[in-house]
Amino acid sequence: MIGYSLRRIASGVVLAILVTFITYWLLSFSFDGIAANLLGAAASPEAIEAKKTELGLNRPLILQYADWIFGVFRGDFGISYFTSEPVAPAVIQRLGVTFSIVLVALAISTILSVILGVLAASRAGAVDRAAQGVSLIGHLLPNLLIAIALVVVFAINLRWFPATGFTPFSESPSAWAAAITIPVIVLVINGVANMSAQVRGTMIGELQKDYVRVLRSRGIPTRVIVYKHALRNAASPALVVLSLEVIGMFGGAIIIENVFALPGFGSFAFNSSLQGDLPVILGIIVFGVSLVVFVNLVTDLVNGWLNPKARVH
Repeated sequence: MIGYSLRRIASGVVLAILVTFITYWLLSFSFDGIAANLLGAAASPEAIEAKKTELGLNRPLILQYADWIFGVFRGDFGISYFTSEPVAPAVIQRLGVTFSIVLVALAISTILSVILGVLAASRAGAVDRAAQGVSLIGHLLPNLLIAIALVVVFAINLRWFPATGFTPFSESPSAWAAAITIPVIVLVINGVANMSAQVRGTMIGELQKDYVRVLRSRGIPTRVIVYKHALRNAASPALVVLSLEVIGMFGGAIIIENVFALPGFGSFAFNSSLQGDLPVILGIIVFGVSLVVFVNLVTDLVNGWLNPKARVH
């Protein structure tokens, strides 16, 4: 297991190096634009060249990238061109906002998805139709449309929650909860749509297997069969969807944080991409790759714990 984990981490490092180098190379075609963004629209060609020299963007590409990657291995991700912030602390600071939304939404989505999926598979009828209706609505309506509708109803008309802004939990837990409520609801609707359908389908398959018939013939209560045996076996494929949902929610945060003016990782990544803030973009990519590797690794390890046949070595 330790060897497997180390191999996955090593592959993640290689992937991060490959992706960041390709990104660096692609952005090298817009170095003039980056310098122009820093200087303003009235900048002369001479001033742009001088700015590129100041930033080291006129050096051979491989030397630029080598300096950056060796700095990363030392823990130095560079300085933002536009805010002059060190990249690593800037990303970590904004991750706190995003995590406060994504983790709450993920926990609620997981609980609701398991409840809806299990009830839909084991009881069918009206419960099953309701669960499929929730899933259909979540798939059909984009996050942006849901966000706008909720803001109009609950923030503008009813004034129950603020339409924009963020208050740290340390300053006011109640204001923090109010600020993240609508963004969390938006992510939960989409998350439940994705995960509940997977739980339902997997549970239906499990409940039709021979071992369930044997357990029922022995007089074991349906509740025990569903929650102790079938749900445990259905958890393995559902975990794969959960891991994808974690990554998907971070992607959805780009839209959500811009709609609600939240100073999180998603809006930071979006604005940095528009500006061409090279050090920040590369730092964000490193985090993104690290997140994917970490989530997949944890999913594999939990899968191995739930299902001995799926254990990795």
